[in-house]
Amino acid sequence: MRNEFTALLLGQVGQHEGRDPDGTWNNHQRYSTETPGLEWSDGQPWCATFEAWAAHRAGMDGLWPMTASCLTAVAWWRDHDRWTDYPVLGGPFYLGPDGGSHTGVVVAYDADTIRTVEANTNDGGSTEGDGVYLKSRPRRGPGSPYGYGVPAFPEGTVSADPALGGVPAARTPGQATAPASGPPRWPGRYLRVQTPMLHGDDVLMWQRRLAARGWSIGTDGWYGPDSARVCRAFQQRHGLTADGVVGPATWNAAWS
Repeated sequence: MRNEFTALLLGQVGQHEGRDPDGTWNNHQRYSTETPGLEWSDGQPWCATFEAWAAHRAGMDGLWPMTASCLTAVAWWRDHDRWTDYPVLGGPFYLGPDGGSHTGVVVAYDADTIRTVEANTNDGGSTEGDGVYLKSRPRRGPGSPYGYGVPAFPEGTVSADPALGGVPAARTPGQATAPASGPPRWPGRYLRVQTPMLHGDDVLMWQRRLAARGWSIGTDGWYGPDSARVCRAFQQRHGLTADGVVGPATWNAAWS
């Protein structure tokens, strides 16, 4: 379960929130609307929501705090006696006073550093987050975590905590293996016409790929009726079910 969970998170690296007409990042993203009970959080800081989204998709609703609040998440781990000062593979870390400023998930660690996947952050040092990134953080000193949650993975816990096995260094398979060549990984959500209309980098990537292959399709990042019409024509040409929905098969066919 740990590997499946972290693979879901890693598969979202490069995804970004939306922008206002003036180009300002606006915290609108798909993870809120795809997580039961957190639909209201779209437009709010979404680092904790991103983790809840992946936990829900991995069937871990009972093993993870399903909240958009870092402070509420920290309290949840403490209330469940699942808290530690040491990194936990596949577990969350929390930054800031009382852990309330930011969160991400540990995908590798050693004696000095944690490697993490985080949402609502950036790679430029600004406090304004914009997407999902892989990052490295110190285990101690300035910028180090306030603490870590300990998910009750059925396969057991891997942690540097001496009370939890004291594994000095560990990494997930996604960090140990170079990405395979071929089409970009399917982003994990089905692109279809719905209300509200789907929008995001995954839509834009698929639209641009079809446009590059000669299809007449708008490249605005919104999946509306015109995109679905082109999708159905593309599916028919490639012998796929012509339902206008971009799933794994239709996504991969765009790069085959």
